[in-house]
Amino acid sequence: MDKENFKLLLKKANFNKRTFSEYLGLKYQSVNSWGNNGRNIPYWVESWLNLYIDNNKCKQMKEMLKESGVCK
Repeated sequence: MDKENFKLLLKKANFNKRTFSEYLGLKYQSVNSWGNNGRNIPYWVESWLNLYIDNNKCKQMKEMLKESGVCK
């Protein structure tokens, strides 16, 4: 994953680098350096962010269905 895709996924997940690092218990300095000066973004980050985004969409859909009375 490149730096621009990382920024895009962070935005879709409603994170910035600081909140992402805090949420995962990582050092901000580490997250901030990803994609710079030859430091690769860890392989797991892209799939983690995609799953987080999808999970939030499912939660939103579940709430909408509950509010509409379709499910309990």
